[in-house]
Amino acid sequence: MNRFEFLKKIKFPKMGRPSVGQIIFGVVTLALAIGTFVFARGFTACWQLTNLPGMMPASCANTSANPDAAFEVNAEGTPIAIPPTPLAISAPGLELPPAWDGASRINILFIGLDARDLVENEGPPRSDTMLLFTVDPISKTAGMLSIPRDMWVNIPGFGYSRINTAYSSGEGAQLPGGGPGLAMKTVSQFIGVPVDYYVQVDFQTFTDMINMIGCIEVFPTEDMILDPIGSGTDHVKLTPGGGRQLCDWMVLAYARNRHTSGGDFDRAHRQQEVILALQKKVFDPEVFPSLIAQAPQMYQELSSGIRTNMAFEDAIQLAVLGKDISRDSIKTGVIDTTMVTFDNVILGGQPASIMKPISDKIRVLRDEIFTTSGPTSPIAQGDPATLMREEEARVRFMDGTFTPGLDQRAVALFQSQGMNITEVAPAPEVYSQTVVIVYGPKLYTLRYLQSTFGVTANQIRFSPDPASTVDIEIRLGADLAGSIP
Repeated sequence: MNRFEFLKKIKFPKMGRPSVGQIIFGVVTLALAIGTFVFARGFTACWQLTNLPGMMPASCANTSANPDAAFEVNAEGTPIAIPPTPLAISAPGLELPPAWDGASRINILFIGLDARDLVENEGPPRSDTMLLFTVDPISKTAGMLSIPRDMWVNIPGFGYSRINTAYSSGEGAQLPGGGPGLAMKTVSQFIGVPVDYYVQVDFQTFTDMINMIGCIEVFPTEDMILDPIGSGTDHVKLTPGGGRQLCDWMVLAYARNRHTSGGDFDRAHRQQEVILALQKKVFDPEVFPSLIAQAPQMYQELSSGIRTNMAFEDAIQLAVLGKDISRDSIKTGVIDTTMVTFDNVILGGQPASIMKPISDKIRVLRDEIFTTSGPTSPIAQGDPATLMREEEARVRFMDGTFTPGLDQRAVALFQSQGMNITEVAPAPEVYSQTVVIVYGPKLYTLRYLQSTFGVTANQIRFSPDPASTVDIEIRLGADLAGSIP
């Protein structure tokens, strides 16, 4: 997949016929987070999305108009949207959040843009899907919540409107972080959990990723016609009654189809179905090794179609967790008709249908998905050595100083602290600075080395490898030789 041109002047994906952008973004990046992030080592090694280390990707370029952003109430009590003055300055980039500690729960917002807005070129597009994904490294669980685009919420600084206008309002008003920043704040305020990161992925990037991963199996519940994006004339009919193999553009078409009895609610369920099918495919023993081998190529072909505020180091830590998140540990939920009431308002001078949230019911769903010991599990508490021992990481020790007897003293020291050293071997070279290689998701052992021996981020190498006989490899350098009694 070659680099694809983002939207005119604002770096959004180039698309053909109007379609539902939400699918691809939610689908793709969730797969990345719980599945394809496992092979993200190469995928993010050249991370252009955020310049290494810790820089945001370039924000959207100039926009020409603002969407419905505020409202007033007329004599009849009906809300009427008031478009703000068009602005032509690009939105500033959203600063990166604090570095993830690797143990606290994190929440990621997947944003899909309304392709109709992009084609009509009437200013910043609205979001067509918001899917909030959560990962708890402590319990090795994850979850995803689909939020309807017509939800009537309070958008910070703009008043009540459909939640899908948060993105376009932030872009048009050049707020810090632009559309993604305001969308994250809006979702955080509405759902009641912090939102740490956002991700967008364009249509073609998603389709090309499917081609690299391979076909997936889905289980349609109604007759469906799959129609490709653009001017293609090919169509595929799906019928219910068992699994169906989908490849190439058909996966995207399946996820974005809304022409079933449940409309957008059905579509939200299909998005999540595709995400879980991708996760299953990625971890297929016959597929996973080839994906690892393709990681550098995948980065080259896919990176231009992704926009995020996730730093390189955070993406790598998330990658290490991927293989330990099983399908059974992923909770899913869709805010559906049982959790809203329907109403009509005037937006942009036009009648518009909205969904008003039933807060108590949405809270119950939120807690089912985002709670282990609370809506946001705190960082694991306790002595670093205790947490390291409880984690029982398999550790390979290698002496990179070749100082006589240092290897034996170092192994004895680590073992006295309860470290599970399972292998001792000579280092491949002499090291002036200690290097720690992480093969498996044993982050408390890593934290122990950081807190006790001062190992820094630039000394850590993440190399996810399910076949490795150890989780952590310590190559002792001259910098720590003096710390070994």
